[in-house]
Amino acid sequence: MPRISPLTIETASPEASQTLEAIKGKIGMVPNIYATLAHAPAALTALLGFGEAVGQSSLSPALREQIALTIAGVNSCDYCASAHTMIGKGAGVNEDELASNLAGNASDSKTQAFLTLAKRIVEKQGHLSDAEVAEARDAGITDQEIIEVLAVVAQNIFTNYFNHIADPEIDFPVVRTGQAVS
Repeated sequence: MPRISPLTIETASPEASQTLEAIKGKIGMVPNIYATLAHAPAALTALLGFGEAVGQSSLSPALREQIALTIAGVNSCDYCASAHTMIGKGAGVNEDELASNLAGNASDSKTQAFLTLAKRIVEKQGHLSDAEVAEARDAGITDQEIIEVLAVVAQNIFTNYFNHIADPEIDFPVVRTGQAVS
């Protein structure tokens, strides 16, 4: 049972209701994370705006989902593991790869470099060593991409922590972070 109950389009404030209507119009449903965030319209708008901006990054939609899964795995967020597995499939990543990504692993060496960077950012709270930044660069990750990975990490830490606090009901096919494939 959620700690903070989701709102509906009818019960949300006018500002949040309009945002929820837009989400429903875009994806055909209002996921519980957004319905619950509607209690704080500014937070909902901020998350959506941040997501839209990150969507303009040089990182592909598939890679952003793979990073999101790695972060969900590190932070043990089943809601995000479930949502990003479904979205990742839609972005063209196969199910086995997504399960590996949840554990921070990838079959491709360049993707692995991105996931390693993201995982280190979370685990070290951003305190990367010179050697770790050099390792990312040596793997072909540009300074722009390092910053964009940080943006994806920040966005996903927010949703992971929100889900830990609010505990919304998972409204996607359920994936448990304990099921990550090492």
